[in-house]
Amino acid sequence: MKRSVEAGHKRYFLTELLFCLAILSVFLPWKVYPIVFLLASVIFFISAYQLDPKSLKKFLRQPWFLAISAFVLYACGSFFLTTNGQPQIRDSLIKMLINICFFIIGIYRLNQLDKASLVRIIDWTMHIIFLLCFIQLLVYHQAFHFHLLTGASSSAKGSALYNKELFFWGLSDKNMFGARLALLGFIYLLIPLVRDSRISCLRILLVFLLAFLSLSRTPIVALLIGVFLVFWFFAKKPIRAALLVGLCALTPYLFVKVLRVDTLTASNDGMGVRITYWKAFFQHFDEIRPWGNGFLKGGDFLRRHAAYYHGEPHIHNTFLSNYLELGIVGFISYCLFLWFFYRYCIHMNNLRSFWLAVFLPLLAIMMILYSGYDNDIILYLQLAFVLGSFQTIVKEKIKIGF
Repeated sequence: MKRSVEAGHKRYFLTELLFCLAILSVFLPWKVYPIVFLLASVIFFISAYQLDPKSLKKFLRQPWFLAISAFVLYACGSFFLTTNGQPQIRDSLIKMLINICFFIIGIYRLNQLDKASLVRIIDWTMHIIFLLCFIQLLVYHQAFHFHLLTGASSSAKGSALYNKELFFWGLSDKNMFGARLALLGFIYLLIPLVRDSRISCLRILLVFLLAFLSLSRTPIVALLIGVFLVFWFFAKKPIRAALLVGLCALTPYLFVKVLRVDTLTASNDGMGVRITYWKAFFQHFDEIRPWGNGFLKGGDFLRRHAAYYHGEPHIHNTFLSNYLELGIVGFISYCLFLWFFYRYCIHMNNLRSFWLAVFLPLLAIMMILYSGYDNDIILYLQLAFVLGSFQTIVKEKIKIGF
């Protein structure tokens, strides 16, 4: 009996360690995360099945699992029917399979863990991640003699900050790095909320500082949505009123200096490129087959129809990309996956305000970025699931502090 308990503790610790290593692995400059994800998936499944073999049948009947399985099977069919096995498209398919496999098995295993211990280790992992992100951004800015420390006048100038020769942590792409900062940064803000019933102003300031230094508008917009929802749902009425007044006062500065609305439609602006691609999608909607143009074929469509094309493999919108590539089946199955997973999360913890605060910033980012099965989205949903199923948040007990 004693040996069995010790073995169980070791398996729990190994799961916690591997999960945090998986989070860290996506920030490394080497593509080691697929190996970590695969190793973690195998160990997670063995550990979960040994602990409770009967739970697997019930888990496999979850609607969100069936929806994401349909999406994956259709994507695989599309790959084999519409491509000639090009290395780039093949690698993307493998990436999708690894990420979604890690997501499914991760949820299956994480549901069995002691969340208090796991959240504590995740918190320390996040400390390390954001400290290294801060150092990486300082290295980038130092190479520019800190001329862009107060912001960039254009998206192109902001992208120039990211010198691949200086890259050692995070990502060497401004928008993708910014999106990762936003998603995991918001998780970092939620940890004290669910663990200590506290909105941490210090963490909010630190994460916004990183977002500002990244020179990407994506994390700032997503974080503004997320932080606004956290205060709106969980703070007292006087704080919410002050939040609205402060947001109104800051709106001109945010629009001009941070969001740079004056260059929003320029061809060298990231948002201008997105608008051009979305315009091409709707103008030539009748040329998209109902079953989709093929897995990762968005670039071919944009090359033919967009007013200008910068070489991206997708249309910078998860939902439009899914319809363009995988048609009605891909679009509906992916939307059903998100909806049913949202419902699954509510079943674990029936605090809708928390889950709305989690899902709305994610949807905002997915509207302007990502292909839908990126590791950032996978990790964000897993981390949100861990926090949401940790313990019930009592709104009356929530305090604001540092």
